Amino acid sequence: MSDISDANKLKHRFRGYFPVVIDVETAGFNSQTDALLEIAVTLLKMDDEGLLGIDKTLHFNIEPFEGANLEPEALAFNGIDPTNPLRGAVSEKEAFLEIFKAVKKAQKASDCHRSIIVAHNAAFDHGFVSKAIERCDLKRSPFHPFATFDTATLAGLAIGHTVLAKACIMAGIPFDNKEAHSALYDTERTAELFCYIVNRWKSLGGWPLLATNEPDDSVSEA
Repeated sequence: MSDISDANKLKHRFRGYFPVVIDVETAGFNSQTDALLEIAVTLLKMDDEGLLGIDKTLHFNIEPFEGANLEPEALAFNGIDPTNPLRGAVSEKEAFLEIFKAVKKAQKASDCHRSIIVAHNAAFDHGFVSKAIERCDLKRSPFHPFATFDTATLAGLAIGHTVLAKACIMAGIPFDNKEAHSALYDTERTAELFCYIVNRWKSLGGWPLLATNEPDDSVSEA
């Protein structure tokens, strides 16, 4: 555990992990076969009082990878037309190179040793992100290969609801259902929800911990 006087630094809050909020829109549920169509990434920052907030957001429309499956039901749900030239879509590789650059810069500025994905029902987003990175053959991903922070789980604990829209409203965060299912909108609402939960825990006295027993760093890390 860090010294209490230093505990308000982001590098100490999540054991050296830099939280990166992500939402994806896809052409189905299978990360192995279905296209990644949109991604937004929100970077976070911590102020001198130890309160977490939004720094900036990156957003990309993505071209379906070669041979990608496009489920009509998924496209009808999210309203994305992958063939529309006005989308200004870029390749997966172009998008992730920009994401890596921004994430690594922010991670380094916060003196964190690795980034970790924060998402609502995080296994879904993590799966699509990981598969896209694999397809692009990108090395040295900043993201933890399997660990995530899931705001659905955190909201269930802290607020009593796991649906993003309802959890946000219960937390006092405005949520427009007409804007939902856009990666940009959902990512920023998810980021606000995550910050609310982290900051609420701090306000209730849950952080920093005033423990006398230090955790054993020799134990294998997840």
